[in-house]
Amino acid sequence: MAKRVAPAERRPGAFARMRQGVDGFAQNYPARFAIAVFAAINLLFAALFMTPAASVSGTATNFFDALFTAVSVVSVTGLTVVDMADHWSPFGDFLTLLGVQVGGIGVLTVTSFLGMIVARRLGLRQRLMAAGEANPGRMRRGAVSESQAIRLGDMSALLRLVVISVLVFEAALILLLLPRLLLAGKPFGDAVYESVYWSFMAFTNSGFTPTSAGVTEFATDPWFLCILMLGVFVGSLGFPVYFVLLRNLGNPRHWSLHVKLTISVSAMLLFAGGAVYLALEYGNQQSWGGEDAGQQVLQALFMSAMTRSGGFATFDPSQLHQSSMLVTNMLMFVGGGSASTAGGIKVTTLAMLFLAAIAEARGREHMEAFGKAIPADILRLSVAVTLWSATIVAVVTIALLQLTEQPLSVVLFDVISAFATCGLTAGFTSSELPAAAKTILALTMLVGRIGGVTLAAALASRQRPRLFNRPTERPLVG
Repeated sequence: MAKRVAPAERRPGAFARMRQGVDGFAQNYPARFAIAVFAAINLLFAALFMTPAASVSGTATNFFDALFTAVSVVSVTGLTVVDMADHWSPFGDFLTLLGVQVGGIGVLTVTSFLGMIVARRLGLRQRLMAAGEANPGRMRRGAVSESQAIRLGDMSALLRLVVISVLVFEAALILLLLPRLLLAGKPFGDAVYESVYWSFMAFTNSGFTPTSAGVTEFATDPWFLCILMLGVFVGSLGFPVYFVLLRNLGNPRHWSLHVKLTISVSAMLLFAGGAVYLALEYGNQQSWGGEDAGQQVLQALFMSAMTRSGGFATFDPSQLHQSSMLVTNMLMFVGGGSASTAGGIKVTTLAMLFLAAIAEARGREHMEAFGKAIPADILRLSVAVTLWSATIVAVVTIALLQLTEQPLSVVLFDVISAFATCGLTAGFTSSELPAAAKTILALTMLVGRIGGVTLAAALASRQRPRLFNRPTERPLVG
């Protein structure tokens, strides 16, 4: 009797093999996968901005201007090389509004949320992707502390909160801005469109404006400026902060250390920055130094809020005193909260550096804040983020100085603004920039939005356990 031959196992199709490859790449190299997805989204938006339908003239926008705009939009920066109000058609404006939403919420968060809608559940890969954006430390392979991060089990709730909070906050801003625009005499349709535009840009910390006049149209209006400040400040706190606050709003003792540090340092930088601007710009007729006392306080606080990543300006920042421009560079470099729409090295990173200095001055072994001890590896990560960020800013500044021969103060200002995804400009970023300079600034915005932790994790090889310890020696420092 002949043997029955078992049928050959069915090989997976090309699509299934490709999906398995993507899943394996995302699991083994989460940081590189995040960068690949983010770069692909930027290239897609660049291709769309290049289409004739995206411009008012009906002609294709050149590649470098389209790429710069796409990166600035998706990285929620706000720097421009074309007039955003006059160059783009309604389709181009739609791409801008869509891009800042995707970039503000986070590319991986959007991807995970769409996957949850399609599959009606959140798989492990989507949880890891979303967790990596909520806590960049997850991009490094190895154990991750759950104490200050959103736990994997909470990812579904966090994703829903992200989408709901964006809709609620932006709707609130629209309702607050719409009456003021109507009182300014704008037609109802224009007022609705502009209120939507302003609210999107404020909450995502993007800084684009719907009209060529920009914020100067309402440069002295307390209501309008305070609403923009509110939107920028709330957007810069970060979604993990909202997650904790909504669960423990009436019980601050249950707030995590991350939440306490983010809120306290953000508020401190806002008011301290405003006080410094008020002192440094007193008497400067080119900015607000000649205004009455109320306007000077308002403008100083507005400038302090916008340097944290907002990007709106009621006047030309190049007219600031050189001392104020240096302060602006420092505030832009710090940025906002982790996993927020803001950029920079983040306020908690700055807090770790100061807490380490205080602990060293007091002779304490551990950093402490709000009655909690902070492990040393957090300080090491903070130092790494700061050093990598400063190095990138320095290298890009040198390259652009060589390419353009512009003044150092102007180039450095715009480079930090690009890296910190702030959007303020001292006049360096313009349509006259050579293509190479536009490309370098676009890459700077891209790296700034990705973040130092994710970039370092992507460049590093896979971690391998070490079965031995090297002898310890203490070099001289200081």
